[in-house]
Amino acid sequence: MRADFKPISIDKVEIQDDFWTEFIDLVRQEVIPYQWKAINDMILDAPKSHAIQNLKIAGNLAEGEFHGFVFQDSDVYKWLEAVGYSLTTHADPELEALADSVVDIIAKAQQPDGYINSHFTAAKPNMRWTNLKDWHELYCAGHFFEAAASYYQATGKRKILELACRFADYIQQVFGDNPDQIPGYPGHEEIELALVKLYQVTNDQRYLDLSKYFIQRRGQKPHYFDIESDKRGEKPVQDYRYHQAHLPVREQTTAEGHAVRAVYLYAGLADIAYYTNDKDLLDTCLRLWKNVVNRRMYITGGIGSSAHLECFTFDYDLPNNTAYTETCASIGLIFWAHRMLKLQQNSEYADILELALYNGVISGMSLDGKRFFYVNPLEVWPEAAEKRYDHKHVRVTRQSWFGCACCPPNLARLLASLGGYIYALVNESELYTHLYIGGSASVEIAGKQFIIKQDSKLPWEGKVCLNLELPSEIEFTLALRIPVWCSCPTVKINGTAVDIHEITDNGYAKIRRTWNNNDRIELDFPMEVKRIRANPKVRYNRGKTALKRGPIVYCLEQADNGDNLHSLILSQNDEVKVAYNKQLLNGVSVIIADGMREIDNWEDVLYKANFREETIRTKLLFIPYFAWANRESGEMLVWVRSC
Repeated sequence: MRADFKPISIDKVEIQDDFWTEFIDLVRQEVIPYQWKAINDMILDAPKSHAIQNLKIAGNLAEGEFHGFVFQDSDVYKWLEAVGYSLTTHADPELEALADSVVDIIAKAQQPDGYINSHFTAAKPNMRWTNLKDWHELYCAGHFFEAAASYYQATGKRKILELACRFADYIQQVFGDNPDQIPGYPGHEEIELALVKLYQVTNDQRYLDLSKYFIQRRGQKPHYFDIESDKRGEKPVQDYRYHQAHLPVREQTTAEGHAVRAVYLYAGLADIAYYTNDKDLLDTCLRLWKNVVNRRMYITGGIGSSAHLECFTFDYDLPNNTAYTETCASIGLIFWAHRMLKLQQNSEYADILELALYNGVISGMSLDGKRFFYVNPLEVWPEAAEKRYDHKHVRVTRQSWFGCACCPPNLARLLASLGGYIYALVNESELYTHLYIGGSASVEIAGKQFIIKQDSKLPWEGKVCLNLELPSEIEFTLALRIPVWCSCPTVKINGTAVDIHEITDNGYAKIRRTWNNNDRIELDFPMEVKRIRANPKVRYNRGKTALKRGPIVYCLEQADNGDNLHSLILSQNDEVKVAYNKQLLNGVSVIIADGMREIDNWEDVLYKANFREETIRTKLLFIPYFAWANRESGEMLVWVRSC
């Protein structure tokens, strides 16, 4: 069923890119230090985290009471995972020493049987595993396993890996179908994909089997959540969809419930389908993927349309001004898309990965790396956000931190590991390029090590150049992704045009030849501005248009277009212009379009009969969606009325 898929790991990739290097440097130089201060309560205007202190209390290194959510430990683990990725690409003895001290704290917090969780050790010592539905024990364990894998691979230090394996071994003993085991599964998925990472590092089959067990148990009857609720004297669960437990996983056809939990689960499904060669599970992934991207995903790669329960609702229900679209959900979508590429080398998955990365993810962080969005709406009216209850989750400006701070460290760990998403080796002789991000990668094919260098002008220009530095000639296939947003791509090898139509397979131009040192591949992806319409069933966008250029979705912001953005109308037929402004928002390409503004001369009249609209011509200036809210606060709009 599957090909042998090996991503070129981040220790083999160096990113040197006009666009992404700035973000990666920001994570390393600003975000990781800032978040260290946040989890140590050193930022005056930020909500208290207490995350490090909780672990110290659990390890008898400090006195006090547990503070925060039951999943507070996970903020530390995601920070530590990001540190691991950062150290892999940029040595930093001071940061490594700091991370070692955190590992020491976690070691003190680990109980004699291997268990680690500061909330239960410090606050509920006799209540382990009594509420899998709500209390996030396995979720926190999963984030610790991911941190352990990252940090061990970065430093080679076994201490954290041994802590993780002891914990995983304990969990493996606790959960299962034997009479003395718990036949349950987590309310918040995460451990499923994390156990696979632990398996990848240790090659211990038990971790893969445990991941599969949690997946197989979900949704089986009798529902385990009801069994544990009954033990606590509580009523049965009313709606299992929130936890993706409404049906056994293999029977699910639509994305339901909490969006982040869902895509974490789906990433785990894809992992298990890959490693166990399970075609039925692959079919499940394909059904769910089609439902999400064809019916339940925003144009920005955001998912989860409802603030209530942070969840998917139903097909084509994609409101703009109350969209939840949590940053973590777009990150989870990227995790899932990357794993789908392992199962099927189809550019659709890389296209969605790219879409979410450039739009739904980096919109979650300010350009200085110190403020964050949890929610990423597609339309903002500040007064409504301030005064309407159904808009209370919408923020006009990014926040310095959150009481529930899952998104900022999640964003940091993704961007710190970005190099691992660019290339993959398939079946030992096919080198796939999934993302066009400048830099270099070290690759081995047929026992020969070589360097592939990439110069990319994305996302502002569609020019990409690849150069091969080979020790001698090597025959292999170079598979180049043809982005879905490009209508007429061209490819040249050493100046000679290549007809890619007959060699394009599932969205990749697959060029097999004997390559020589200094071979040069030039790609040209013309980046015309595209006027996008939504499916007519998305009733919120009827009569509206969004603008997209290359991988970037654009929006209007009050700072450039004045207030009452809803009164602006985009002309469908007039020419649009693109201009790069290096002074604006750290340097972005803007779109200038002809449009109209309705004239508001109603004064004190609320309703009129037989009214005829009056308009004046105006210019509309669109900026990249990811960069909104980095100036003065104001309105924002992605979908614009059009005529």
